[in-house]
Amino acid sequence: MGKIFLAAIAAAALGTMTSAAELKFANFTPPFHTINASVIEKLNAEVSAATDGGLTVRGYHGGELGAGPAEQYVRVLQGVTDMAWGLPGYTSSQFPKTMIAELPGAIPVDAPGYEALWNAYEDNLADEFPGTVPLALWASEPNIMIMKDHEIRKPEDLAGLKIRVAGATAADVATALGATPVQMPISQVYNALQTGLIDGVFTGSSTLTDFKLEEIANSYTYGAPLGRLVFYTVLNENVYNALSDDHRAAIDAASGIPLSRSAEEAWLATADAATQASRDAGDNVIIELTDTEIAAFSDAVADVVNAYVGAHDGAATLSALRGE
Repeated sequence: MGKIFLAAIAAAALGTMTSAAELKFANFTPPFHTINASVIEKLNAEVSAATDGGLTVRGYHGGELGAGPAEQYVRVLQGVTDMAWGLPGYTSSQFPKTMIAELPGAIPVDAPGYEALWNAYEDNLADEFPGTVPLALWASEPNIMIMKDHEIRKPEDLAGLKIRVAGATAADVATALGATPVQMPISQVYNALQTGLIDGVFTGSSTLTDFKLEEIANSYTYGAPLGRLVFYTVLNENVYNALSDDHRAAIDAASGIPLSRSAEEAWLATADAATQASRDAGDNVIIELTDTEIAAFSDAVADVVNAYVGAHDGAATLSALRGE
């Protein structure tokens, strides 16, 4: 684990919260993002109701408590915020086994990602969340290819193209398909796609509206096995332990599977609406791969899963994610 995380844990251990009327929730995205209603407002409403207003959750949006998406976990450890959400992919080296969930086929397409992640959490993933209490773990809709001025129907169409990816596993997938992966936070993708720094993105269609990528992209390829994204919401462990019994019970009741389900279902709903809007716009190229075309992509990435799982001693994690 990186020195920055160990140092942050040590700093967090120096002080704990003796009482809490309001918990700060850092959100690096604008308040209209899907995360606000599905996680932040939901958590506040349920915790506040359970404690008669004695404990509330307040969202700080648009990076008010720190703009860098990759630093959200560290800010929780350091006490800059009490809780935050983020993507393990932004700091992939901290989450090698959690990142298995982002691999193609690691979680069956028709299986809820949040159930798979919680199935694997206790025995396989817990050590990757030091100093915090995970409140929600969930996955996005399946990734698609969101492109500007490039139509992708076969792996060869990606040769030499610069593709933004969120984390290490997606980078492996992009490389296997002949593309050049470029890792950057989703908040930087709009400008990167607009200026030609990248040619496209492997990500979920929910970003089309949440990050306004529909204004720039004009070609969408569906069906390729590109995996999903994984997300977390975490609470500083010292803050959690310092809460009163009643307040901890309220957090416990509002988090876990219910909060994770809320987040994932909201992501899927946003994705469905964005997908329909892109189809209705009339000026986009919508590519639905045939079974034969999907097989070509599957063959190209076939070795990625086994190689990554083997490199990180992740067989048990993969089995748990698949419910085996």
